[in-house]
Amino acid sequence: MDRRSLIKNAGIAGVLAAGVAPAVHAQAAVRWRLASSFPKSLDTIFGAAEVFAKAVKNMSGGKFEISVHAAGELMPAFGVVDGVQQGSIEAAHTAPYYFFGKDECFALGCAIPFGLNSRQMSAWMYEGNGLKLMREFYAKYNIVNFPGGNTGAQMGGWYRKEIKSVKDIKGLKMRIGGFAGKVLERIGGVPQNIPGGEIYQALEKGTIDAAEWVGPYDDQKLGFNKVAPFYYYPGWWEGGPELDFFINNKAFEALTPEYKAIVEAAAAQAHGEMQAKYDAKNPAALKQLVGAGTKLRPFPTDVMNAAFKEAMALYEELSAKNESWKKIYADYSKFRAEQNLWFRFTEATFDRFMQAQKL
Repeated sequence: MDRRSLIKNAGIAGVLAAGVAPAVHAQAAVRWRLASSFPKSLDTIFGAAEVFAKAVKNMSGGKFEISVHAAGELMPAFGVVDGVQQGSIEAAHTAPYYFFGKDECFALGCAIPFGLNSRQMSAWMYEGNGLKLMREFYAKYNIVNFPGGNTGAQMGGWYRKEIKSVKDIKGLKMRIGGFAGKVLERIGGVPQNIPGGEIYQALEKGTIDAAEWVGPYDDQKLGFNKVAPFYYYPGWWEGGPELDFFINNKAFEALTPEYKAIVEAAAAQAHGEMQAKYDAKNPAALKQLVGAGTKLRPFPTDVMNAAFKEAMALYEELSAKNESWKKIYADYSKFRAEQNLWFRFTEATFDRFMQAQKL
């Protein structure tokens, strides 16, 4: 090795020995604000934004910091898309389907009734065309999106009265997340779109007859079992809802390549950790809820069949009138069919066998 190379390599080794990579060491300080659509009390779903911010700070050596704000601190829970689009905040963490009123395609980036489960959703995003198609759509709102968590299949919610058939859905006022309300409405229900922090009071006062949120761990924290005795499953409208980090496109493009890579890596970490937390915490919470008197019930078959029929009809109608939906849903539905065929022979068969065993 010649003298010049020796000096060069010794210099790099010195920087690395100090614990700071040269590329990151040279970066300018960046400060962002992130608005969440969730309350701080929900350590799982709100916590994903904190995981993201902490990872960004750690990977940048403290030079890139993101302050995380709960729903209502900077803006209302359902105001975060406008905030990112207008550039009043650099980032948000939310459930995209909350904004289906702007365009139904927002729901495809999160969950639609009888859609993909969590693993299939991640596969569509990362290895299928999901991320490409959704970014093309979100570009109209000045947004760059990154998958930011998944709850896994959700529960079907809390009901003040028992649901014995689809007839009991008629006139039912239910808090239900985003796009799923369109299908509930078609089978006779009356959907209500209420932020997570306001659901308990509405259910307690009888303003609504039923409410869904996520699953046992979060639902127990929010106390729904105290005001509604019947707990139904499955949440057919949320087989694998993806949360997203929405980032203002100008803010993202202003980052160096290294900082962009850090954002992507931090989002991926938060994405994986969220479902791991739900899968770990839900079993014990469900046992506690049932032990405290919660009446666990499966949805009647006629409710499932009616909802599935109306969901498929709705998707056909949207394809006929919304070109963006038509383009994205065509790819989504093809991917869903292929995934279900695969899961039918592997995951589902294995799961059914294991769930029948005494462990």
